[in-house]
This record gives sequence, structure tokens and C-alpha cells, in this order.
Amino acid sequence: MINPVINFYVGDLPDTLKFSNSIAIDTETTGLDYRNNRLCLVQFCTNDGMCYLVKIVGNIIPKNIISILENSNILKIFHFARFDLAMFVKTYGIRCSNIYCTKIASKLVRTYTDRHSLKDLCKDCLKVDIIKNEQISDWGNESLTDSQKLYAATDVLYLHKLKSYLDFILNRENRFDIAKASFDFLPFRAELDLLGFEYPDLFRH
Repeated sequence: MINPVINFYVGDLPDTLKFSNSIAIDTETTGLDYRNNRLCLVQFCTNDGMCYLVKIVGNIIPKNIISILENSNILKIFHFARFDLAMFVKTYGIRCSNIYCTKIASKLVRTYTDRHSLKDLCKDCLKVDIIKNEQISDWGNESLTDSQKLYAATDVLYLHKLKSYLDFILNRENRFDIAKASFDFLPFRAELDLLGFEYPDLFRH
């Protein structure tokens, strides 16, 4: 496993930091139900492996983070984007654009398995065994441990490489177009979830 370079900020990314083309993104929250939990941390990673963690604080509006999320010229790579997008809608009332989800891509092409977690993808596709010991952790703490920061950075560190791996198979199997259509729908799927159409699923009979 790579030891990432971690840059840690409180409240927002610095004004001088600019991203282009693509960025990997993840979030950490107080719990897994976006309806009654809050956003605590947002992680970013560039294609060259630089990681940026932002601790979300109180009522501070992170204008630089929001600018990135709303920028249609920047591809945002997530794993299980549906959850993260719902948290951004709930917290900031914004709709992200230009989305890629490695979990959806995996489900579309790795139909020989039901193992689509980030850990499984990294192990099966990249031969990297990532550590998930902080997955159940108190992200609402005022200060984060080094172990939490490493875990958070690792969640975005390999997303660009996974995208490249999955893109090859999507194109090989002629499923890139359906994947793109699925990614484009994700912001709306997240908003439907927040409206209560998650269970039962609106698209079920």
C-alpha cells in the first residue's frame, strides 16, 4: 500500500489550491444514514496521488469545496457516489455534476462477483490490500488521529487507478455509454433518496 502525502485543512480548501481535469472525492460522516447524521470530513486526491483532507466545522460554508463540486469541467470520481452526493445536497443544497462512480462501474462489468466494496476492488483489480480499521470511527471528534487521516486519504488514493482499470473493461464490453448515463443520473438519485424514495425504491414495481 502507498503511503500518501496528506494535506490537512480545517473549514475549507485554501484559495490558492486549484484542481483541473479530475479529482477523487470521498466523505466521512457521523453515521451511515444521511437523514440524521452530519458531514464531518471531505477528502480529495489528484491523479498524482496528493491527498487533501478538509475537516468540516460548524456553520462555515466551504466556498472552495462547493466551487469544485459545482464545476462541470472537473470530473469527480467517487466510490458509491450516491451517498456522498446526498450528503452534499443535504448539507449545502448543491447538485454536483460530471460524476464517475467506481462502484457502479464495477457492478456493470464485474458481473462474475458480488464483491464491489472499495477494499475488494483495490485487492482484485490493483492487487492492493487497503486497511479499513477506522471505517467505524468517531469522525465528529474535534481532532482526528493520524490513523483516521490515513484511512480517509486511502479512501481516495486509488480511485483514479480504479477508474482507468474499469474504463478499459467498460469499453471492451460496450457498456461505457450506459455507465455514463447511470453516472449522470446519480445526483437525481441522491435527491430522490433525500425525499424518501429510497425505501421502497421508486423504480420497483
